[in-house]
Amino acid sequence: MIEINISPVMSILVSLFLLFGTFFIFSSSIGLIRLPDVFTRSHAASKGATLGISSILLGTFIYFLYFEKELSSSLILGIIFIFLTLPVSGHMLARAAYNSGIPLWEKSVKNELEQAIEKKKKEMDNAN
Repeated sequence: MIEINISPVMSILVSLFLLFGTFFIFSSSIGLIRLPDVFTRSHAASKGATLGISSILLGTFIYFLYFEKELSSSLILGIIFIFLTLPVSGHMLARAAYNSGIPLWEKSVKNELEQAIEKKKKEMDNAN
């Protein structure tokens, strides 16, 4: 029977998750600096933070599971919490910015939210 040492594979896997997480958070921070308006910045921040933090937490979970022999359910709950709350909060912040009148970038091609709001207003006017 051939015995395979899983430790180097798990070390590489943990390192990859940590590197991916760092990459996503770093690219998100560059997006916050370089993108032109609040809506694209909000998108970069919510996507980068969601993927970055989740990857780092997943790498940490794998490390504790295989090297420390501890099952950390709080890390899994943290990943679930991040996946549920960060995209929703990014969306709600962008919606609040739009409703408060912050303009889109002048080179924006399409404003689907404006069309949806107008359609909703027409439906409400027809219902009354």
